[in-house]
Amino acid sequence: MNLQNCKQWVKTNQHPAAKLLKKVFLNLRSFEIPATKVLFVPLRILHESICNGMGASLRVFYWTPLFKTRLSGVSRRLYLYGGMPLIQGNLKIDIGNDCRISGQTTFSGRTSSNIQPLLKIGNNVGIGWQTTIAVGSRIIIGDNVRIAGKGFLAGYPGHPIDPESRARGLPETDDQVGDIILEQDVWLGTGVSVMKNVRIGKGTIVAAGSVVTHNLPANVLAAGVPAKIVKSLTTSTTGHVLEAHKEKAA
Repeated sequence: MNLQNCKQWVKTNQHPAAKLLKKVFLNLRSFEIPATKVLFVPLRILHESICNGMGASLRVFYWTPLFKTRLSGVSRRLYLYGGMPLIQGNLKIDIGNDCRISGQTTFSGRTSSNIQPLLKIGNNVGIGWQTTIAVGSRIIIGDNVRIAGKGFLAGYPGHPIDPESRARGLPETDDQVGDIILEQDVWLGTGVSVMKNVRIGKGTIVAAGSVVTHNLPANVLAAGVPAKIVKSLTTSTTGHVLEAHKEKAA
C-alpha cells in the first residue's frame, strides 16, 4: 500500500483506527500558536522592515538599472515596484520622467516585421500590475496617463485569423496590426483592453472591464464591451464622475 492509498483509506474507511488517525490529523492541521501581540507585533515589524529594505535595495541597485539598459532615453526618477517588467521582442522603448511601472508588466514587440515596434511613454505615467502592452507598430502613451491593473493594449494579436495558418505556427498578417494612441490625462480602469487602430482623446476615462474597439473623443466617460460614451466630462461634472468611478473600481 502506497502513501496515496493510505490517505484514501484514512479519509473513507469507517474502521476505528482510520477514524482515530483522521481525527489526529485534523487536530494537527488546525493547531495554532496564540498570536501574542507582545511577541509577534515586534516580529511583524522586523519582518516588514527587512522585506521593505531588501525590496528597496533591489529596486534601486538592481531592477531599475537593468531595465534602463533597454530604454532609448534617460527616464529620470523612474519608479519600478515589484521587480522588473518582462520585455519580449525587438522593441524600442522610450519612457519619460517620473513614471511608475509595476514589475509585473509585460512589454511585447511584434517580431514578424522588418520595422522595429515603438513604445513611447510620456511623463508622469502610471502602469499597474499585470498589464500587457503588445506593440505591433507603434503605441504612444501621453503625459499623466493612468493604466490600472490587468490592462491590455493589443497592437497585434500574435496569431493569424486563418486556422490553417495558425496551426502551422505562422504569425499575424499586416492588416491585423495597428497603432494605439492614448492622449494625455487618459485613465484606463482595471482590466480595460484597447484594440489596434484606436485613439483615446485627452482626459477621457474608460471604466473597468471595458473593451475599446474604436476611437474615443476627449473628455468623456466610456464603458462597456465594446466601450461606448456614457457622458461628457465637463468641468462641473468631472469631480463627481471621478469619485463614482473610483467607488466602482474599488
